[in-house]
Amino acid sequence: MAKRAGRTTSEKVAAYEVLAPQLTALQGELRDLAKKRPDATLSTSKVAFMNRLLADIKELLKDEGASKYLDLLDDQAVPQFSDAVLVVSQYSAALDAFHSRYYGWDENHVKHGWLTS
Repeated sequence: MAKRAGRTTSEKVAAYEVLAPQLTALQGELRDLAKKRPDATLSTSKVAFMNRLLADIKELLKDEGASKYLDLLDDQAVPQFSDAVLVVSQYSAALDAFHSRYYGWDENHVKHGWLTS
């Protein structure tokens, strides 16, 4: 097993544990809606709601490498459901990388849970 680089904070773990399930639920709903009507656009209120969640995740991940690829939805252009699925998928992948980096086995191959400082 590769040696892990660094640790995270308990505050970031707490934020992750709140945000990750919300993003998973949002991603599932978006995928269902995109299958039904991929070219339909989101309402501005949906974009605002989603951007609040995405902004919190972006803040959590600001020190992680993937953060530079995370963009909020354009509330002026009113994106289509298929566009929103793509954006949310990027956030999901970044959260998965955060989890993989800081949860599991430590550098001594001991089951650890969250690696916090």
